[in-house]
Amino acid sequence: MRRKDISNFIKSDLLLLSASFIWGFAFVAQRKAMENIGPFLYNGIRFFLGASSLLPLYFYDKIKNPQIFNKIVYNKNKKINLKLFLLGLILFIASSFQQVGIVFTDAGKAGFITGLYVVLVPIFGIIIKRKTSLFKFIAAIISVVGLYFLSIKENFTISKGDFLVLIGAFFWAIHVLYIDYLVKNENPLKISLFQFYICSLCSLLISIFFEKINILKIYDAIIPILYGGILSVGIAYTLQVFGQKKAHPSHAAIILSMESVFAVIGGFLILKEVLNYREILGVFLMFFGMIFSQIFNK
Repeated sequence: MRRKDISNFIKSDLLLLSASFIWGFAFVAQRKAMENIGPFLYNGIRFFLGASSLLPLYFYDKIKNPQIFNKIVYNKNKKINLKLFLLGLILFIASSFQQVGIVFTDAGKAGFITGLYVVLVPIFGIIIKRKTSLFKFIAAIISVVGLYFLSIKENFTISKGDFLVLIGAFFWAIHVLYIDYLVKNENPLKISLFQFYICSLCSLLISIFFEKINILKIYDAIIPILYGGILSVGIAYTLQVFGQKKAHPSHAAIILSMESVFAVIGGFLILKEVLNYREILGVFLMFFGMIFSQIFNK
């Protein structure tokens, strides 16, 4: 591998790891915000803030590369690019299941269940003919066993929150693969901005009809909202898009799934969440599966 390729590889990994760190502690912010406002209102506000935080870069890029802007946002017939609109809908579905689910489970557990998309990405990748190695499937099996100990009770039941977050993990896997498809030919900044606004609009519409909106409660949740909006959305999701530009989707998913480790650390330090021995075993197996897949990344 050439020195330039190695440099690009390291930069991509650092961008993706930074995103996973921010997201891990974002589970704590998401959990705290639910003490004051509803999940759809929280997502609507935070994704709007995240998109708005990118506007200065957006307009700078528009002025610098106007021809790219026109290709990204509009097609030749001046219609909204449906591919980017679909990405926003996928993000909305994934984040909604996660945010509603986290109301009924711990931040640390939600982080590890969400991290299961590291298993799903290579499996889904087969459908779209993206090759992956045998080692990743071995890692997938290990991670699934870990998920069993983490979330499945001794009577073979799963909590409502864990189940909703698990559904969200399926859509996060689709989100990773779809970004991989788009980012090869599209501008990463425009991808981020577009998907955030679509997700925000969908979330706010749902919150208007199904949740109580109280300005004072929004103010009480301002710290989690700012963290979730500016850091988790505006910065971390954009780091993901730029990082995936030079990374295989399965490789990217492995690094991004490290958010689960940071989620457990954040849940313990800030929310005083403690896992039992069965859950700790599940966490260890899932983490080992992620590392195993990373070591044998072929």
